Amino acid sequence: MDSRERTSLALGHQEPDRVPIDIWMSSGFTTKVEAAWGVTAEQILDEHDVDLRYIEGPRYVGPPLRSFRDGTDEDIWGVRRRTVVVPATDGKETYKEVAVSPLASASTVEEVDQYDHWPSADWFDCSKIEFQCSEIQNRGRVAVFMGDRLNRIAQLKPGMYLRGMEQIYLDMIENPDLTRAVFSHIRGFYCEYSNRIFEAANGKLDALMMGDDFGSQRGPLVSRQMWEAFLGDGFADYVRIAKGHGARVMHHTCGAVRPLIPPLVERGLDVLQSIQPEAEGMTAESLKADFGSRLSFHGGISIQRTMPFGSADDVRRETRDRIEALAPGGGYILGTSHNIQADAPVENFRAMLEAHKAYGSYR
Repeated sequence: MDSRERTSLALGHQEPDRVPIDIWMSSGFTTKVEAAWGVTAEQILDEHDVDLRYIEGPRYVGPPLRSFRDGTDEDIWGVRRRTVVVPATDGKETYKEVAVSPLASASTVEEVDQYDHWPSADWFDCSKIEFQCSEIQNRGRVAVFMGDRLNRIAQLKPGMYLRGMEQIYLDMIENPDLTRAVFSHIRGFYCEYSNRIFEAANGKLDALMMGDDFGSQRGPLVSRQMWEAFLGDGFADYVRIAKGHGARVMHHTCGAVRPLIPPLVERGLDVLQSIQPEAEGMTAESLKADFGSRLSFHGGISIQRTMPFGSADDVRRETRDRIEALAPGGGYILGTSHNIQADAPVENFRAMLEAHKAYGSYR
């Protein structure tokens, strides 16, 4: 049984030969584990029969993105970001933090509509997409498109970047028309962008992984009513495009999002990614009991506590517990709740892989 058949069965709520596995690693941890094991990350994935692989995606060919004297760089939305380096044990992580939100001072729909840096799908070359998918599928793996961290199919996060994190929430209450205008432009771009990717894939893209954080560790960042009013239609559009091309739809969101799961499912979501164990109401057992007949899950191994600070035995125990809770009847892809960071011991990564092999079989 290859990865594509295995994963398809699992996401169809059937039990294949074993639980599918996916691996998410930050660049810092990737460098660390490659140095420690003396092999490439791709070789590690192959050696441990990891099922999901991510295509590179379209190539940016749009207007040159500017760099500024203050050290900030512009992204496709015109948002300016500053590089931040975070030291970690035996490594480091590098991130891009928002420095300037270009629509922060906008107060009218007209200002939003007239903004001169709304991106276009024409800025991306999709000509290599089918080849990227074929390379993965020809090895029996699942071809997934996710995009990079600064250009992932979403709504709320680009809105935060453009308006500012606090302001976009205030907008929903104080200026709903402006909010809808912002999300409309974001949604319009990603609908066309994703449709072109799927058309270029020519039926060879197995899954879409969207990414939009809807939760804090204590609860949703927006109420269900607000989510449905401002984000529900766009989410449904994204799902409809993917499913129209025969792909499964996965969505990554950190945090305590239990109240939002019903509307996500109603709009056709196949797989909820993260299952952040520290977040309120996100225990694997309760999620499986309440939603397991309608929804599959991906993740669940803590990168906040267990992977960086637990022992190898703690990791093995948590991996076994997640499999026991989420795998019966199918509907689970083993993985971490987010990228394994450079502060995680390599031994703990090995322990997760070993535990998957030991406990992940259905037979």
